[in-house]
Amino acid sequence: MEPENNDKRLGLTTSQAARLLGVSLATVRRWSDAGVLPGYRTPGGQRRFSREQIDEFVKSLERGGAR
Repeated sequence: MEPENNDKRLGLTTSQAARLLGVSLATVRRWSDAGVLPGYRTPGGQRRFSREQIDEFVKSLERGGAR
C-alpha cells in the first residue's frame, strides 16, 4: 500500500497501519499503548505511524525482537 500524499505528511492512521500489518484496529491500539509499535499522536489525540516506524516494527518481528 502506497501512502497518499496526505499520509506522507501526517502519517498512517491506525486503520491504515492495521491494514498494512494485516491485523485488527484493536491489535494496533494495544501494541501502540504497550509501546511495542512506536507512533505519535496528533494535537487532536489521534494515533499516527510513519511508514518507517511500521517497516522497523515488521523487521523487529522478523528478528524476533518485539515483545
